[in-house]
Amino acid sequence: MGRAAVHRRVVRVRNGNSSARADTLAVEEPLEIRLNGAALAITMRTPGDDFALAAGFLVSEGVLASVDDLRTITYCAGATQDGVNTYNVVDVSTAKNISPDRFKLQRNFYTTSSCGLCGKTSLDAVRTTARWPMTQDSSFSVSTQLLASMPDRLRQGQKVFSRTGGLHAAGLFDERGELMDLQEDVGRHNAVDKLIGRAFQKDLLPLARHVLMVSGRASFELVQKAVMAGIPVLAAVSAPSSLACELADDSGMTLVGFLRGESMNIYAGDWRITD
Repeated sequence: MGRAAVHRRVVRVRNGNSSARADTLAVEEPLEIRLNGAALAITMRTPGDDFALAAGFLVSEGVLASVDDLRTITYCAGATQDGVNTYNVVDVSTAKNISPDRFKLQRNFYTTSSCGLCGKTSLDAVRTTARWPMTQDSSFSVSTQLLASMPDRLRQGQKVFSRTGGLHAAGLFDERGELMDLQEDVGRHNAVDKLIGRAFQKDLLPLARHVLMVSGRASFELVQKAVMAGIPVLAAVSAPSSLACELADDSGMTLVGFLRGESMNIYAGDWRITD
């Protein structure tokens, strides 16, 4: 439980010479998410903050919006024959006023650590109606100087990545540029779900005056998750996809890619960025 890295013997070859040594690997294990006792999805994740991951996943899908929507999140017995708890199955119990119809998206029960949207039946199903619309009359803005400072601070906080080199990171910055929370995971969408889930547990949604920074590319599902949490700015060190840009435009979100040092590309919502 909370096991993020393990050691494994490897043979290291350098300049024609080989030697045995211990290497540190990021842990990847399945997590089954159940909603009111019914199996909903399985994602490959790095163990740790599993309750936040489940809550953030359901916020992203429009099932949960406030702490009043949630009753409990608990670990369930695992899949072993003797019923031992593997800490790889969680059950989310919602408040009685939450209708099962609120979750209408059809999803396969398996998603990989690289894809948070596998099994979506249509693009229309993915375009979940946001609870907190973003408008240009918002007073929130962020400077290019503040954005430029975020990648280094995100990297400095990646403790497990420093040991394994195998994890994505997501960081939540406030309007002063302070790093409020950071999560690492083998799946970039899991890291974002954990961030959103922790904010949900603290009753901080919507995150209307925050910036989400991710260590990889900006994919469609990451934009969707940010929109559903009310985050107005998403910045990534790598490229966005065309669909991510389209959704950011449609949602009024600011999307920044290739954020490296003082260089960056603003793909949507440039009016929210100041010099």
